[in-house]
Amino acid sequence: QVQLVESGGGLVQAGGSLRLSCAASGRTFSTYAAGWFRQAPGKEREFVAAGSWNGGSTYYANSVKGRFTISRDNAKNTLYLQMNSLKPEDTAVYYCAAARRSNWTLRESDYAYWGQGTQVTVSS
Repeated sequence: QVQLVESGGGLVQAGGSLRLSCAASGRTFSTYAAGWFRQAPGKEREFVAAGSWNGGSTYYANSVKGRFTISRDNAKNTLYLQMNSLKPEDTAVYYCAAARRSNWTLRESDYAYWGQGTQVTVSS
């Protein structure tokens, strides 16, 4: 069993940066692929970024490519999302998730474990 807790959300001006963290419990997290999703008000949850179990392979949604970076520190059981050049359209609740597989995936249904989410608000 893996439990995930996000932190680091908040209010930032357009063009600013935030770093989200996702602390995981359970020794198996270090062997699982992990990713970030987000859900804006009135919209469905969407894929943001994902990485393999060791962070060696990553994949990003086109909307965040070049601005966001996913990384992880398995020694600390923590997943990160560095968000730069933030835009108002990045405003959403951000969720981290872990999949019981080693390679990244962008399918929500592949993720067995989810955090509770952290709010990111980007003002114009």
